[in-house]
Amino acid sequence: MRAVRVHKFGGPEELKLEEVPDPVAGPGEILLKIEAIGINPLDTYIRSGVHAICPPLPYTPGGDGAGTVISVGEGVIEFSAGDRVYMAAAVGSHFDGAMAEMAAVATSEIFHLPENSSFAEGAALGVPYATAYYGLHLRGQAQPGQTVFIHGASGAVGTATVQMARALGLKVIGSAGSQKGCRLVLEQGAHHVLNHLCDGYLDELGSLTGGKGPDLIVEMLANVNLARDLDVVAKYGRIVIVGSRGEITINPRSAMMKNVDVVGLALFNASDEQTQLIHAGLRAGLESGILKAVIGRTMALEEAVASHEAVLEPGAFGKIIVTP
Repeated sequence: MRAVRVHKFGGPEELKLEEVPDPVAGPGEILLKIEAIGINPLDTYIRSGVHAICPPLPYTPGGDGAGTVISVGEGVIEFSAGDRVYMAAAVGSHFDGAMAEMAAVATSEIFHLPENSSFAEGAALGVPYATAYYGLHLRGQAQPGQTVFIHGASGAVGTATVQMARALGLKVIGSAGSQKGCRLVLEQGAHHVLNHLCDGYLDELGSLTGGKGPDLIVEMLANVNLARDLDVVAKYGRIVIVGSRGEITINPRSAMMKNVDVVGLALFNASDEQTQLIHAGLRAGLESGILKAVIGRTMALEEAVASHEAVLEPGAFGKIIVTP
């Protein structure tokens, strides 16, 4: 089969499309024919060698995918050949294996894909939708009637958070960096959208929240925005850090004076019970039609290098999907 392989950590050019032996499902595993692969910024951090968890070399990148079960290994009873499933390797804390035509995957990292969801939509679930659910419901403790500001709402995690927050009954305010992104955020259910490339855009949060600020901020780029989030969040509010690409200096007194909770999120820290809850919630949302992944761009396996470049470009818009 064809698979993308990384033989040394480094830039996108280290992604090599190669012919490798077909995998075989071992005990507790399924053999998956991959129809779609979801690309995440996380994949690029692992490939570059800067992530806290890096696989042994060489490895096949990609933790999110979807496809059809070819066969099952010894002891597997919850899946059968022909089942439509999605792969979420992040729940197993190794984040790899999806960027190929087939993969042998532990059943703990595989979930049934409802018939009303495409393989591309399934490949968009693992990191983005699980992160959105974890951040909004479990880390953010969002409640109906509250106001949430999603700082960076046009990307894969952002659009997922918008959909969930609106379904939960929150007042939803999002931000994006282009007119196209702003339209997308509104289409996904936000009540208001701000262009975060415009000077003073955060000043609008006051008038949109009756002067008190948002109860919850879901932050996608903390190294740029966290200090400003502390200025605008409501008293007794919460800030959930979903993404960051570096360091930032803040004044802790900003959090002290408002009794603000600032919490981090790493999906691999979710407990087994939380993981099952997250994916049960995602399945219910998919089946009901409340959740529907936004596919921003589809690329071929031969474009692996370009996919890792594109996922970090400014102006995130939905999910990048690679098809074998």
